[in-house]
Amino acid sequence: MLISPTTSVETATPSTSKAETALLEVNGIEVIYNHVILVLKGVSFRVPQGRIVALLGGNGAGKTTALRAVSNLLEGERGEVTKGSIELRGERIENLSPADLVLRGVVQVLEGRHCFAHLTIEENLLTGAYTRKSKGEVSANLEKVYNYFPRLKTRRTSQAAYTSGGEQQMCAIGRALMANPSMVLLDEPSMGLAPQIVEEVFEIVKDLNNKENVSFLLAEQNTMVALRYADFGYILENGRVVMEGKASDLATNEDVKEFYLGVSGAGRTSFRDMKFYRRRKRWLA
Repeated sequence: MLISPTTSVETATPSTSKAETALLEVNGIEVIYNHVILVLKGVSFRVPQGRIVALLGGNGAGKTTALRAVSNLLEGERGEVTKGSIELRGERIENLSPADLVLRGVVQVLEGRHCFAHLTIEENLLTGAYTRKSKGEVSANLEKVYNYFPRLKTRRTSQAAYTSGGEQQMCAIGRALMANPSMVLLDEPSMGLAPQIVEEVFEIVKDLNNKENVSFLLAEQNTMVALRYADFGYILENGRVVMEGKASDLATNEDVKEFYLGVSGAGRTSFRDMKFYRRRKRWLA
């Protein structure tokens, strides 16, 4: 039996220290589609400078909508932020265009990769550099991308349509890096990839975070992998944040292990039986 939204539960520990400089702060946003469908219901989270933050949860939890609210890609799907605020380096950004946000260092990698099938890998990468004015900088960035993704250099003359899903995901991330971002929004980077490739992609993300100081906000259903590489995590359900904290704490939390990693103290739990368990979680009014 599931607990009701009105049941009192333990308060979650704040996931980030206010002492850390916030690159991005999302404060109590609501998002509505078609002027009717309320998808995000007072969602708040923050991304400190130089950190990896994961938005976790199943299909329909609101992860992709949260990313699109930050990158301002909601309009194309008839969505809008109706309450709350989104700040980048302390500046409100809700009314900026996606192009303006790219110029300010925020780039999104969409779910499903969306490489240009008829272009080569290198041509795809170069499309990400349309904001760069110096050919020298573009060439230097291209070499940097190839250093992080050596497989792309090998396949640079191949049409994207004839590359693997993993190579296309690397291409999509590399294309975002060509804009020299300070923060990359990754939507479901593990989707459709073999476990070995997922690990390879996340290792590169961690490497970019450590060496280039690129901050990452990623939406991911693969909770186990995401918590292993992220610094902080927020778990969303039905458009609300129901749990938050350091990734290491979430990974060892009994509720997270049982209901999101599928493991309880007695071993692996069947998700078909989840509705019969009492869940302790923080619900927002």
